Amino acid sequence: MSTSIADFWRRWHISLGNWLRDYIYIPLGSSRLGLVRTCLNLFALMLISGIWHGADWGYILWGGIHGIALIVHRLTHTLSGKIESLALFWRSRLGHICGWLLTQPLVFVTWIWFRLPNLSQSNLVFQHLWGYPRDAQFITKIYVENLKLADSQVLLILMGITIAIAYIFDRLLKLNLNWHLKLTLIPVCLYIVWLLSPTQSFAFIYFDF
Repeated sequence: MSTSIADFWRRWHISLGNWLRDYIYIPLGSSRLGLVRTCLNLFALMLISGIWHGADWGYILWGGIHGIALIVHRLTHTLSGKIESLALFWRSRLGHICGWLLTQPLVFVTWIWFRLPNLSQSNLVFQHLWGYPRDAQFITKIYVENLKLADSQVLLILMGITIAIAYIFDRLLKLNLNWHLKLTLIPVCLYIVWLLSPTQSFAFIYFDF
């Protein structure tokens, strides 16, 4: 549901994000030293975050792109503070949709460099994104064969349902689940994950760092 790259980073990996903010971004001056210095600090923050994950060009590229995206967001936010019509647009539903459509591809595409920091491997993935067959996934076995749906239809249905529910509860109804209901839902969610997870196990990605 993140509608901007800044919103994404406020939600994603909060423990690491807070550490980087407290020990790198704030000592650098955060946003107290003017717009140009703020942009440089944001870029340095994400570049250091990339290097922290590993000394490979893919991590550096991942961090640099996210740093540039944060700079663009900060400049847009500053410009919106001066142009009322632009601010109204980003607060509208159409603005939320546009922000979401800009944020999600950026995050998902840059994950390729993060997952495959060796540039020769990540470049091979980019070359084979379109027009090449893929390996069968568990979603194919569970949903496609049982429900007789194309995998693209399944993904669209799941995305639509998830986004609609999250939007209704978070943005329209302004509802937060109480801790009793959360405690009830946690084992249910874990059970669903156990049912739908593939039988083959893979090492957790953060074991690499």
